[in-house]
Amino acid sequence: MSRSGRLFLLMDAMRGYRRPVTAARLAEQLGVSERTIYRDIQTLSSLGAPLAGEAGVGYMLKAGSFLPPLMFNADELEALVLGARWVRRQGDDGLAAAATSALAKIATATPRDLRDDMAETSLWVPLGSKRGEAGDVHVRPVREAIRYQHRLRLDYRDEKGAASERMVWPFALAFFEGSRLLAAWCELRMAFRHFRIDRIAAAETTGQRYPARRHDLLRTWRQEHAIPEDS
Repeated sequence: MSRSGRLFLLMDAMRGYRRPVTAARLAEQLGVSERTIYRDIQTLSSLGAPLAGEAGVGYMLKAGSFLPPLMFNADELEALVLGARWVRRQGDDGLAAAATSALAKIATATPRDLRDDMAETSLWVPLGSKRGEAGDVHVRPVREAIRYQHRLRLDYRDEKGAASERMVWPFALAFFEGSRLLAAWCELRMAFRHFRIDRIAAAETTGQRYPARRHDLLRTWRQEHAIPEDS
């Protein structure tokens, strides 16, 4: 591989990290030595690349800075298309439309138009996996309450059919095959609780921010349930 090609791969690898990443991890990912990573980072910095960090701590790309054109290999392209097709089957109408729009933007933002390649990708989500209708109407308000960190009022029925009204602080929504699960802090129980979307009879946002940070709730919830953090 040419040195210029390796520099582009290094920049591309660093796109995937939202926190500083060590030279050792980058070296392992790219199959080169740590010394090569340090040398390449110095080269990129001298060329004006938007890098921040230091040896022993880690490096990252500064937000909002210009990056080289997007390039995707065959595996990355198939992963994008398969992921978008899954979202179209399992997400609500808003997410389904967003997945289609995102793929279109990615296809035309690359040096080579990838629309034909994407259309011909032979990885599909089975037609039988179409998202269920029950609870679909509540997915969007739940997603928006999570996004804006708003308290959410729920009319809920448990697995035995017992009804209750809950005021919750929503912070995560899991999409399983054919079902969705809301993770939230429940004011009634004063603890973390999980709510199946298809058991929600009504969901109404209060428009009020809950008195905690979503990031802190998510971190504590992960620790309680031994769930590893996403990279």
